[in-house]
Amino acid sequence: MGTMQGRVVSAFLGAPGTLRKDNQTELEFTFDGIVGDRHRGLTREAWALTDKQPEGTERRNERQWSAVAQEDLDVVSDKLSLVTPLGAGDVAVNLSIEGVPGFSRLPRGTTLTFAGGAVLMVEEYNPPCSRMSHFVAEQYPTCSGEPLAGTDFIEASKFCRGLVGVVEVPGIVSVGDSVTVAPEVLPKWLR
Repeated sequence: MGTMQGRVVSAFLGAPGTLRKDNQTELEFTFDGIVGDRHRGLTREAWALTDKQPEGTERRNERQWSAVAQEDLDVVSDKLSLVTPLGAGDVAVNLSIEGVPGFSRLPRGTTLTFAGGAVLMVEEYNPPCSRMSHFVAEQYPTCSGEPLAGTDFIEASKFCRGLVGVVEVPGIVSVGDSVTVAPEVLPKWLR
């Protein structure tokens, strides 16, 4: 896989205590995450369902930012037959990016370099969770009028929920910015 070019479609910031994130024109990334976002920090507490460590253990924060492909959000919205398509902020994601095929499957170590100088590094896939699935089911009507089941979002967004990662170089990311997506390159002695 070679270098790809994409574009920032939208940016969102989330305060503590809410799943939804608010629309922004730009985000400021520092070494400990996004200024003002609930996931900011060099460390975080481990979660029982997804982490190797016991719940509550202080661990490195690999979730300083989250991003999703706009194309994937559109597919999920179509699968769920929603009246109003989902946006990145509706599913608690910081950035929506378009133009990068297979975005949710980018491997760890991939870098996202933005026009404003920020460089983000992918840590892992952002799996759909039951809390988000219930939130979508409660908040978003379908075209048929039939209610969504509590697990429908999980099924619809498998392998297209986006990525999480860390800040490698601080900077500003603005809506409309270009982004260069580059897979990790192994050192010459390993190739």
